[in-house]
This record gives sequence, structure tokens and C-alpha cells, in this order.
Amino acid sequence: MEVEIGRGKKARRAYGFDDIAIVPSRRTRDPDDVDVSWTLGPYRFELPLLASAMDGVVSPRTAGVIGRLGGLAVLNLEGIWCRYEDADAQLERISHLDRAEATREMQDIYAEPVKPELIRQRIEEIKEQGVVVAASLTPQKVEQYYEVALDAGLDIMVIQGTVISAEHVSSQGHVLNLKEFIAELPVPVVAGGCASYHTGLHLMRSGAVGVLVGVGPGAACTTRGVLGIGVPQATAIADVAAARSQNMLETGEYCKVIADGGMRNGGDVAKAIACGADAVMVGSPLARAYEAPGHGFHWGMATFHPTLPRGARVATVQNGSLEEIIVGPARENDGTFNLMGGLRTSMATCGYRDIAEFNRAELMVAPALQTEGKHLQREQQLGMAAQAQARAADDGVPRVAELVSN
Repeated sequence: MEVEIGRGKKARRAYGFDDIAIVPSRRTRDPDDVDVSWTLGPYRFELPLLASAMDGVVSPRTAGVIGRLGGLAVLNLEGIWCRYEDADAQLERISHLDRAEATREMQDIYAEPVKPELIRQRIEEIKEQGVVVAASLTPQKVEQYYEVALDAGLDIMVIQGTVISAEHVSSQGHVLNLKEFIAELPVPVVAGGCASYHTGLHLMRSGAVGVLVGVGPGAACTTRGVLGIGVPQATAIADVAAARSQNMLETGEYCKVIADGGMRNGGDVAKAIACGADAVMVGSPLARAYEAPGHGFHWGMATFHPTLPRGARVATVQNGSLEEIIVGPARENDGTFNLMGGLRTSMATCGYRDIAEFNRAELMVAPALQTEGKHLQREQQLGMAAQAQARAADDGVPRVAELVSN
């Protein structure tokens, strides 16, 4: 639906996860009969979950844990793990930085060059744990470092930036031809992010086996404020899922749509799949884990940009293991634990057997979903109300208690 912004300028209405609801169908199903597995290139995973390529989320150790649970962790090859031999000392240092100085200090920490020998070492450390190895590089650096990554045993390459396009124009000389580059690689490639039908379709035409969908929805990301760009995730996923259908008509190839960011609980994960995603990539929910390398903090890939940082170092409450957060058991009632159990139960409650069927679930625009009948939860700051307050804090909105005290 288009709305008029002003004379000569119209805009589409877009929706985020909080704006929509999944509608139950005429059938229900036993959760044990629901299949949430998926494939990416030649690899099959029990869980449709990727861990974001962020230094506070994925280390070689957590990559092994997540892989054994059935998911896929993506290591940032331009992050601290590939800049410092003793990476954990730098991560510990980041966790103790004063809030006012964090961005500037992180810019200094990340000024240390990426070391090819550490790229090799980190990939080998993950490989030794017997899991699929996925790692990310930016379009600006992928040609410089991909060979050492492949030689070390990389299984899946992720080419990732704030926004990636199949057609980059520059007057500065050589530009990466994504289609030619992907065609020459012997491993499957995931590319992103994107947030629109046309960009998603062009990335799919480049030969990527998966496309990351999301510009600015992450808990630590400030791109939407700094650059003013982004698309709410429900609309972005649905648009790129439509591009997937068009690409399949053209090529016969099914490119996976991976929702990247903006999901905080099992309900958000379920909505992402119902909008058309094949899998989800999450960061902040996993940064809460006891095993997470961020020591209680989480930040994005552009937080430390040398001239225009886009992201914040946000604090998390480390209150569960990776296993509890991903597959349970849950000991909280707000949906932030057992994310995959929440997805499975949502699919079963609506009667869907697998992810492909759940992609076709009926949706409604339902802004009352988060508040209807929840007055006791709001008054007592429990369950969904506690989640809503946390979301408001992420968005810079004063909490209820703060408003009262002021």
C-alpha cells in the first residue's frame, strides 16, 4: 500500500515483526512431527539458525558448540580473532571500556591489521571440532583473504556488508564482480545484506546459494539512524522471498533466504520463517550466553569503522548457556530461551510440517498483538511486557519506571 509523503513523493507502508501475527490454520500437529531442518549448498543442518559474524558472538569455541547443536556459526575473518593471537584479552579489554570512550577505543583496537596466518589458524581450530566451517569477509577484503581461508578448509563463504549489491559502481579503480567471483569459488557463497526485491534478485542471479536479508535491524546497529536507510524486517523478508520465486522461475535454482537481525525471541523467529525465510541469523540472543566471547557485551561489524562508526557496544545479561538459548530447556517465560523450540511449537500449533509449508502461513497486520489483554504483565513487568520494555530501551525510549521517576 502506498501513502503520500508529499506532492510528488509516495512511499510503501512496511512492517516489522511487532506489526504482524501468524494466523493458525484449520490443522494442528504434534511438535515431534515437525521438521525444521534445512540445507545450504551441499550441507544439511538440523536447525535453521546461523550465529552472526560478530566478535561478541562467534569464537572458534562457540562455533563448535553451535555446530554440534545443529546450527551454523559464522566467524568474522576481519574481526579480533584474526587480528590478535590472544583475542580473548582484547575482548576482555572491550568489556571494561568506559561507555563514553568505547567507540573511540574500539576503533584503535580494530586498527590492528588482519593477519592471514590467524585466518588459517582460526578456521583450522573450528575444523578440528568436526563441524561445518563458515566465515565472513567484506566485499572490499574478500579477494585479499579468500585463498588462505579456502586453503585452511573453509566450507561456506559469507560475503557480508551493511548493504551488498551485485552491481557496485566506483571511479576508484578495480571493483569486485560478484557474479564472476562466486562462479570461480569451489565453495558455496552466502551474500548480504539486502532489503528489497530487486537487490535480492540481483544477488541471487550472482550465483549465491543464500541471501542475507536485513539492513539495520540488529540490537547493536545504528545504521538506520546514521544513514537513514533500512526496511522493517517482515516486509524485507517477504520482498526477497518473492525474488526467490522469480529467480527459481528463471534459473531453476532455489536460493535460500536468511533473515539477518531483529529477532529477540522464538516468536520473532517464527514470524521470520512465516514471512518467507528459510533460516535466521541471530546475534544479540546468543551474545547473552555464558560461553559468548563478548563477556556480556555485543557489537556489530561497523561499530569500529574508522571514520563513520555505525553501531553501539550494548550490554547483555549473561543468563543461560548456548544450548539453553537455542534448544532449551527454557526457564523464562518471555521466549528468549529455546528459540528453536518456540519455532517448532509455532509450526505445530499452526499445523505446518516443515519450513517450506510454514513459508505459506497466513499473516495479519496486528499491532494489538503485543498489548491486547496483557495489562497484568505490563503492571508487573513480566513475560511479553518485560520484552517490550527491553525493546523500548534498545530504541532509546525511556522505561516506564524512568518516566515515573522523572
